[in-house]
Amino acid sequence: MEFKKQDILNALNTITEPGAGKSLIESESVKNVVIFGKEVVIDIVISNPTLQAKKKIEVEIMKVIHDLVYQKAIVKVNVKVEVPEKPEPQKKANPLPNIKNIIAVASGKGGVGKSTITANLAVSLSKMGFKVGILDADIYGPSMPIMFDVALAKPLSVVEDGKSKMKPVESYGIKILSLGFFTDANQAVIWRGAMASKALNQLLFDAAWGELDFLLIDLPPGTGDIHLSIVQAIPVTGAVIVSTPQNIALADARKGIAMFKQVNINVPVLGLVENMSYFTPAELPDNKYYIFGKDGAKHLAEDENTRFLGEIPLVQSIREAGDVGHPISLQNNTPLEASFKQIAQNMIDELVKRNEDLPPTEIVRITTMAGCATHK
Repeated sequence: MEFKKQDILNALNTITEPGAGKSLIESESVKNVVIFGKEVVIDIVISNPTLQAKKKIEVEIMKVIHDLVYQKAIVKVNVKVEVPEKPEPQKKANPLPNIKNIIAVASGKGGVGKSTITANLAVSLSKMGFKVGILDADIYGPSMPIMFDVALAKPLSVVEDGKSKMKPVESYGIKILSLGFFTDANQAVIWRGAMASKALNQLLFDAAWGELDFLLIDLPPGTGDIHLSIVQAIPVTGAVIVSTPQNIALADARKGIAMFKQVNINVPVLGLVENMSYFTPAELPDNKYYIFGKDGAKHLAEDENTRFLGEIPLVQSIREAGDVGHPISLQNNTPLEASFKQIAQNMIDELVKRNEDLPPTEIVRITTMAGCATHK
């Protein structure tokens, strides 16, 4: 019996390539058909690399030719596997392109003075000539409105690019947004993680931040929903960890460092700040009392191979300045102003190294609350 190439092609058009959803002809898997009398040689290419798929397609081709074309045909099938290259996933565009550096200020434990460090670091950077903003991301305990004497202020609405946005409250030249502007001082914020993350995204993306050299994000204590939401929403340039010297705070600070260093989050830790390092009474200005231990954060920085950015003593005037909404760094020519300025300079030095040596941080896609994450 004689048969033609078209007869073979018609038969092959009834076979679906495994996993393709199209026939061998529609998917252009058949590359060549050669007929020598009763012998048929068929060259095909499939994308499924499994041995089972190759065997299955060979059997189906032989069967369909025997059933539809010629029962006694001698069929030889050459199967080649070509797995298409997956396209490189497109990086998600930076949603805050006018902000040059986003710095997360974090602590593993509450009560170590993280917000105080954030406020005074912002003031020091501003006095150095940088444009600075603060996002108070401590959803459950916002303190920036009090620390900057704007507790009664409300962000105004402005139109930007045809959209209505919040204008950050400005104090001492620093732009500030906080949930504290939208809640009553006596009102407890009782939200699940998803609600808190949604509120945080509104503060981030529905705001007219303008151009900033630094956006400092004052994170809540610990390593929870808010931290994951931040790295999921924006590319964080680096993190600063705040701790006191005692072991219990250092243990939690170590966890905070580990979170940012996690391979799939990969936010560079710029360094550690030790707060409440020692106490010097006004009547004994040459004495230092290491109430919470000595050099704990400095040793932790060495252990974690990160920069020790500096230390701040336990001084009553720091607390008083924060309580009256006038961060201590605003006072010129004082030892405390110099200390915060040196911490800011050390952070900038590390940031310059980070930007020279490492690629930009990518936004992270959070897949589980256990901390598994992938970059977008």
